[in-house]
Amino acid sequence: MARMQAGAVAVLAVLAVMSVASEARADEAVYQFRTEEDPSTPPDMAVCAGAPFAANVFLGASVYVPIHRPWDGKVIYDGRKRAGTATACVRITDPSFPPGQQVPFYARFNLPDGSFTASGTCTLVSNDVPEAGLVLAGCALSLVQVPRGFVGGTVSSTSVFNPRRLPGYSTGSHYTLYVYRDSRHRRDAREEWEEWEAAQVAARAEAE
Repeated sequence: MARMQAGAVAVLAVLAVMSVASEARADEAVYQFRTEEDPSTPPDMAVCAGAPFAANVFLGASVYVPIHRPWDGKVIYDGRKRAGTATACVRITDPSFPPGQQVPFYARFNLPDGSFTASGTCTLVSNDVPEAGLVLAGCALSLVQVPRGFVGGTVSSTSVFNPRRLPGYSTGSHYTLYVYRDSRHRRDAREEWEEWEAAQVAARAEAE
């Protein structure tokens, strides 16, 4: 029975890889991670000096990779092993953070695959959920600098800003980075192996 289950898992893994290959083109990559403001990783002011606006808020953060529940995508573990660092540069003109306001945002994400720099705006969603003073926002950014092997893409986020330092809340974001590869640079063997391993893990989870 155990041998049959192992065989079924292997088949599921192959099918999962085939499904991923059919749904995602070889010239794109998607990264999902979260950032959390971290005093041990201060903002890189040289990054903010390159912003297309005069920033007056500077944030340094650590990058973590959360784990999602495979059947519904819910985050079940935020991840505590740092996978990189980030610097965010913002211009705030109204400290009341009125919902609907758009604020300029510039950031660099130093990830294992290289540094990605993005520029755009964040739209303030609320300033009193779940309590007054906590700011929720959504950001839409364009990649303006990418590592070798990539040509550009987008970054989006759901973000929490805690300017009043309310207890129990952290300033941070959940990001999706969607980037296109340079067609002259194919995926390497490491990436293909990682995708295979991820497919096996997903298949085991489905079989349990």
